[in-house]
Amino acid sequence: MMREQPALAARQPGAVHSALAVLEAVAQLGAGVSAQRLSAELGLPRATTYRLVNLLVEDEYLVRTPDLTGFALGAKVAQLAAVVAPPARLSSAARAVLAEARSALRGGVHVALFVDGRIAVLDADPDFPLSDEARLAREPARYALGRLMLLSQGDAGTPELERARDDLARWGATRQSGELVAASGCLAVPIRDASGLAAGAVAFSGPRHRVDEPGDVLSALRPAADALAPLMV
Repeated sequence: MMREQPALAARQPGAVHSALAVLEAVAQLGAGVSAQRLSAELGLPRATTYRLVNLLVEDEYLVRTPDLTGFALGAKVAQLAAVVAPPARLSSAARAVLAEARSALRGGVHVALFVDGRIAVLDADPDFPLSDEARLAREPARYALGRLMLLSQGDAGTPELERARDDLARWGATRQSGELVAASGCLAVPIRDASGLAAGAVAFSGPRHRVDEPGDVLSALRPAADALAPLMV
């Protein structure tokens, strides 16, 4: 008679190691791998493997495939990758465009691409850095950059995104004004690919009054976005 496996405790070092091993195996074996295959590959008891994948699904580190027979890496893994992945280098021509915009605006000017549902910051202004890049990855709807990305994916329905849609129609940019820090805000102007879709953005972060009345900021951001498009996408 087989001995019953002990209940999985989150504080056990072995459980943490096994959960990380499951994530690594899903990354290596590819989307759609089954719990049974993971159990065999990792040498884990089947019951333990099922408990681990269910916990990882609950916490969004894994997602079930549409046919419910397997698993793939989830949003939390993409968010971690966005925080720790080294940024790509801009070309010298793109850096020149960005330097001109920064000189004109005297505020934070940043460049990002939208990659697989996440924001990849390519160049954050060193003199006026992003306030919280980790939170931007975790809660994109709180920021102008994230709102633009979500709209480009077809997301809508929340008050923030409805306001962002209106801003995009009026200004050609999304905004966040005083919602995180009372005196500050941000803008994002899309960098469009050849089909006209937003593949990334040039963003501004600075005093709230420059976001509430964005004309002077947009006069520098729009040409920068147009000039960057053929250099980046």
